[in-house]
Formats: sequence, C-alpha cells, structure tokens
Amino acid sequence: MIIRKAINKDIESIHSLVQELADFEKEPNAVKVTPSYYRKCFEEGIFQAIVAEDQNEIVGMALFYMCFSTWKGKMMYLEDFVVRNQYRNSGVGQKIWDELIIESKKQGSKLLKWQVLDWNINATRFYEKNGAIIEKDWWNGKIIF
Repeated sequence: MIIRKAINKDIESIHSLVQELADFEKEPNAVKVTPSYYRKCFEEGIFQAIVAEDQNEIVGMALFYMCFSTWKGKMMYLEDFVVRNQYRNSGVGQKIWDELIIESKKQGSKLLKWQVLDWNINATRFYEKNGAIIEKDWWNGKIIF
C-alpha cells in the first residue's frame, strides 16, 4: 500500500471514488461534474488529494483545499474522504488521515475542518477516535447556482 499526494493520472480514479461516496450517501445523481472538469481544477490548484494505491489501483483518497478561518487563519477543508468498501476496516483510512494531518500542518494550516452526515456513525467514531470535535450546533447553508 502506497500513500501519496495525487498526481494528474489519478483524477479519473478520484472522480470514481467521489461517485462511490455519493452512492453511499444516498445521493447517486448528485455528482454533476466530469473527470475532465476535475482535471482542470486540479491543474489550476483548486484542490489537492492524498491517495492510497494498492497494486496500481487507487483504493482510497482524501480531497482537500486550503481556505481561511477569520478566527484561526489558514484552514484546510476536507471535502471528501473515502475508501473503497473492500478496503474499509483495514487501516487504509487511518493511513490517509495521518498523511492528511501531516500535509495540512506542512502547508501552515491552523485547523482541519469537514462535514460528516449525522447517520454515518462509523465515520463519526473514526473522527472522534482521532481527536476530532464533532460540532452539532452549526447548520449548513448553501446556494446552488
């Protein structure tokens, strides 16, 4: 198992994992962008990713980007974190997570932030095991254009 920063050739696999996550989250039609759009954004530096590779196959990833907290400073935002079903509970997610923490600190981030669905108990337990604070008093807001 190799844990590394994503490169351009990983984009199709990253897109596939995002679709797998959308299916798991009961939103199979939510992914509206193509792998080519991902590639363009990746090349522009809009997002980064850490991947887990097993025998030349990407089996997990964390997709993230830098943003800003007016209270803390530079903040890494974890957009998606997914491990293929057959690799779950094998330590792959922990390895990706550990590398994400290292990379966030290396880039000067003061905190890492993400969302987790309230029904995803396994994910919540994973995050709490890793010292996360799960906020339950903030509501999400969004406008879709």
